[in-house]
Amino acid sequence: MAARHLGALAVVAVSAALLVCDWHPVPPAAGSAINGPYAQLLAAATDLGPSRHPHAQLTVTLHRPAAPRELTNWAQRQGLWVRWREGQAWAVVEGAAADLAAAFGVAVHDYRGRRGQVFYAAARQPTTPAGLHDEIGEVGRILGYVPHHTSRRWLLPQDVPERGLGPQALLTTYNADTLAAQGYRGEGSAIVFFAFDGFDQADLDAFTAAHGLPPLVPEVIGELDEPRGETTMDLQVAHAVAPDARKVVMSARRTIVGDGAFEKIGELLAEADQRYPGAVWSFSIGWGCDRLITAADLAPVRAALAAAQARGTTAFNASGDLAGLECRGGGDWSSPPGEDDVGLDSVASLPEMTGVGGTTLSTDESGRWLSEQSWYDVPLSIGTGGGVSALFDRPDWQRAVLTDRDTDRRVTPDVAAVADPFTGVKIVFAGRQLVGGGTSQSAPIWAGLTAVMNQYLQAHGGRPIGALNPRLYRMARGAPRPAFNDITLGGNAVAQAGPGYDLVTGLGSPNVANLVENLLAQQRAER
Repeated sequence: MAARHLGALAVVAVSAALLVCDWHPVPPAAGSAINGPYAQLLAAATDLGPSRHPHAQLTVTLHRPAAPRELTNWAQRQGLWVRWREGQAWAVVEGAAADLAAAFGVAVHDYRGRRGQVFYAAARQPTTPAGLHDEIGEVGRILGYVPHHTSRRWLLPQDVPERGLGPQALLTTYNADTLAAQGYRGEGSAIVFFAFDGFDQADLDAFTAAHGLPPLVPEVIGELDEPRGETTMDLQVAHAVAPDARKVVMSARRTIVGDGAFEKIGELLAEADQRYPGAVWSFSIGWGCDRLITAADLAPVRAALAAAQARGTTAFNASGDLAGLECRGGGDWSSPPGEDDVGLDSVASLPEMTGVGGTTLSTDESGRWLSEQSWYDVPLSIGTGGGVSALFDRPDWQRAVLTDRDTDRRVTPDVAAVADPFTGVKIVFAGRQLVGGGTSQSAPIWAGLTAVMNQYLQAHGGRPIGALNPRLYRMARGAPRPAFNDITLGGNAVAQAGPGYDLVTGLGSPNVANLVENLLAQQRAER
């Protein structure tokens, strides 16, 4: 399948990158006004005056995973209470909005957003109370609403029969066809998709019938919205490469009802870990950009993810489809493109999460890989996400990449796969054969391939992968087999692709047969 030609667009991508690539995130000081996307969110809403919310909250990180006794005593004197879980290095301070405002020295108001939602927020960053610096590490935001979205889908009608990758061609593209021919098709693994929208079983049946695949009948946990295409695509793309893996859809709707979104996400992940230990997770939804919040807000999510990875879970998150401008407000606020729009999806920016960027793909008629470049469609203002974290320090395992810049901050994405809807994967939605796209296609591709690799590893005396990022970057420093297709062409709104790691497609797309052999070698060396 020949790629759509993007030579002219690649030139524009370079020009756009020069406008914003020198931007570096600087978190606001405690007590100062919060600027950027956060300020835009409040400016676009109607200020309803001092909040009367009876149960406002914020999250704090703790220096030690021990009961925060000083914080608890202080909170009681303020008319507040503290929620803490055994072994966690974070806690939630909760109480009436007026009491929370007085205790942390900021004004808390109610707002009505552009979507009609009413929420509380403080326009200034809360300060750490006097006497608690030895116990509290960082204070989160007082914000009762987090913008959320499904990663945008770019589903195109299949006007030409040969357009789009079928399951066999997709396996061939990323050198997983030899594993599939040996019977490695994801058996023994569960792939868990976190979703807002649902799916129509008739579409899944039509997809499997069209490609001669085993039935795809997912387990569903919780209540889902009407089908909008996202979950349908995720399921079919993962099933295309791992048809024998168990498929589970867990509703994330409860995370966007009321406040405390990130605490609820952490609870959702903990439930998934309990139900399906050692599973592969795929995220194509987002909960706001990283510059809306602090690292403290994400502490419940990070802790739950790390705990699941210790039991063998591997997690993939779409890097976003706004070409590195994930802080554009969409329906919550709008602004001319600029530095305030630069940012990452909040959960995708976690160091423990494997962020998946997107590419435009070129293959031969059988699906054999010819070339890839970054996915960036300038006229439509869409493309692969990526950039520098506003929240997290550079992990040790990532310090060997981009050594000439941004050496103190986490960078994303980590890897990539096809995302351009003109070169994407064949799916069925609403009874029609379409071609999927977006980085929300790239993430489940990696999830499915990981289920295949887990089966192979266990069949050869290994174990499920678990935390993948440290292993990927170790391979990038040197491995017996080349594990990545290095993508050196194109760019997004914040950077250009180039040899080795870049802020557009990470380490590149997978050569699965080589990647899994490298993983097995690593595991054997660790015995």
